[in-house]
Amino acid sequence: MQEILYAPWRSDYITEKVQGCVFCRISTHAKDDAAHHVLYRDEHCFAVMNRYPYTPGHFMIIPHMHTDKLEELPQETWLHISALAQKGVRLLKEGFGASGVNLGMNLGSAGGAGIAEHIHLHLVPRWERDTNFITAISQTRVYSTDFEKIYNRIKELFEEYM
Repeated sequence: MQEILYAPWRSDYITEKVQGCVFCRISTHAKDDAAHHVLYRDEHCFAVMNRYPYTPGHFMIIPHMHTDKLEELPQETWLHISALAQKGVRLLKEGFGASGVNLGMNLGSAGGAGIAEHIHLHLVPRWERDTNFITAISQTRVYSTDFEKIYNRIKELFEEYM
């Protein structure tokens, strides 16, 4: 017997059709930062909450430059993203209480990227024993806290740590 986990919030991800690159749309529409859950932006990149997070507080750092090739990203931009990632890890550990953090980039669809056309760096906060049977057996994640509250808290921390 197969169990079904009802997760209606995922339907937007399945049915949402965006013309062009979703990250370029966020990059070029600063007036919509609150609606897009942007945490931070500067001339090189922006940080945005992952709309379909692995854990509460999962965000991404994304260059404004549209590219799917890390090797073609200007070194200045890559070094800036790396510096922001260091601050982001500190923010998640000290300010958000994470026990650890996973950093990652999935390059290309063969590399596992959900949005392969525009590189992005994931920062995923982790806690001791934050996996359970539902993740391990059912390949399903349970997000047990309010997304908007987490967004607001992480945004406050960005203002403090950046």
